[in-house]
Amino acid sequence: MKTNIVSIISSLILAFQLNAQSLNQEIITEGKTPYLLGKIDKSGLEGDNYKSWFNTNHKDYVPNTAITSQIASELRTYSITLFMGTWCGDSKKVVPRLYKVLEASNFPMNQLTVVAVSRQPGMYKQSPQHEEKGLNIHRVPTVIFYKNGTEVNRIVEHPVKTFEEDIQKIITNNDYKSNYQIVTKVDDIIKKKGIKGLKRKQKKLLKTYKEKVSSMYELNTYGRILFSTDRKEEAIAVFTLNTELFPDQARSFMSLANTLGVSGYKEKAIKVLEKAVILHPENEDLKENLKVIKSN
Repeated sequence: MKTNIVSIISSLILAFQLNAQSLNQEIITEGKTPYLLGKIDKSGLEGDNYKSWFNTNHKDYVPNTAITSQIASELRTYSITLFMGTWCGDSKKVVPRLYKVLEASNFPMNQLTVVAVSRQPGMYKQSPQHEEKGLNIHRVPTVIFYKNGTEVNRIVEHPVKTFEEDIQKIITNNDYKSNYQIVTKVDDIIKKKGIKGLKRKQKKLLKTYKEKVSSMYELNTYGRILFSTDRKEEAIAVFTLNTELFPDQARSFMSLANTLGVSGYKEKAIKVLEKAVILHPENEDLKENLKVIKSN
């Protein structure tokens, strides 16, 4: 009993510390790589556990000064929120470049908010204060540009061209389209029309995006975020759409079936796997999953 009380107290202390939201909070677990969590700034990224990649990539990047000089004045009228993971390869590569571009543009750093998200399964791509809530943060880094408190556009995971060019498009005519447009569209439908609206628009989405989505992981990662934030029915609807987009990918069926199974829809999960086995008779993982779910 004493051990349980100590564990509970320790958990409460950790939760309090995280919720207190001290800047540059570092999570250190024995045997695992440390990471930053919650609101951070450049000094945190220059800390001992992160400076090897931050300082190197920051130093090596040479911004296009012709563009930064053009965007500097207008960019100052925006505020920016950056979601990143210090454990994330893309964040390690491009976030130092973003800092370099903002510095070259003389961007006021008090208008930049940086949030480091978790890598843990129960808090995947979330922060202690949940600044990401309602913002569709499915990939990191995500850079959101605000004007007068309203989101104008965002850069998702990496620039389409360069940060200088992407930012220029956003703050001039704003005809910029970020990566993962299908996720943006699906998320917008769910917010406005719900799951029923997504189902009604499924045929149109398939026609529009069938040849435009390069990987099943675009929606798969988004579905995983929905599930981890307890939006199970929405996750199931997204995974279902993904099987229609990528019937040639066994993994798309696996994600749907597993989500159905843990959500209490055993029979539906079995039907999905049976269909998948017919489409992919050589896939042993599908057969094993089907065997396991039938036996439970």
